[in-house]
Amino acid sequence: MTIKTAAPALPYRDLNRLMSLMTGDEKHGPAATSTLDALWVLYHRVLRVTPATVDDPERDRFLLSKGHGPMAYYAVLVAHGFFDEDLLPGFGGYDSPLGHHPDRLLVPGAEIGSGSLGHGLPLAVGSVLGLRAQGLTGPRVWVLIGDAELDEGSNHEAIAYAGPAGLDQLHTLVIDNASATHGRPGGIASRFEAAGWWALTVDGRDHEALYAAFTAAHPGRPLAVIARVAPKS
Repeated sequence: MTIKTAAPALPYRDLNRLMSLMTGDEKHGPAATSTLDALWVLYHRVLRVTPATVDDPERDRFLLSKGHGPMAYYAVLVAHGFFDEDLLPGFGGYDSPLGHHPDRLLVPGAEIGSGSLGHGLPLAVGSVLGLRAQGLTGPRVWVLIGDAELDEGSNHEAIAYAGPAGLDQLHTLVIDNASATHGRPGGIASRFEAAGWWALTVDGRDHEALYAAFTAAHPGRPLAVIARVAPKS
């Protein structure tokens, strides 16, 4: 594996400024800001993909399932050089590539079009199976979902399959802002553990705790990291 993480073109302290360039009534601000720190740590320290390697078969894949709030995602991609910040003020505009839901054909670095909740994790399972079928065991697949997405049955089918199948290339990041309609008995981690996943729960604003969880060993099992942030108001 020779692909490295992307060197940030802008520092973390610029993320709020970048997000402020995106305005409008449909921006889903709380959904976006809940993901900001986890996305920064992933792109800054974990994901082996750069603007120059977005088409390399050996790159890591990141799937934003929580696509209805993409402002933090766009800001982090800008900060890591995937596209220029001049595009941000056009966010959501008719002629802008930066839609309220990301489009993989328009947004440099985006792996999927998303926004309809409950599809990212099943797509991530399929991505791992596709990589295996090609003999590509090095690339890792990460998917970011919201805790409310666990109200969707499609996720539970994917969870139930991935554990027993031993998909250790699969990594699921759950942003828990307590917005789920149906709480999980025993907590979110217990749902994944019951299906044979390795699961960790951390403070979603603590960069070192996030990094430690993201890089934890989980041989033979998929990894779930539940990142708790302040409840959605």
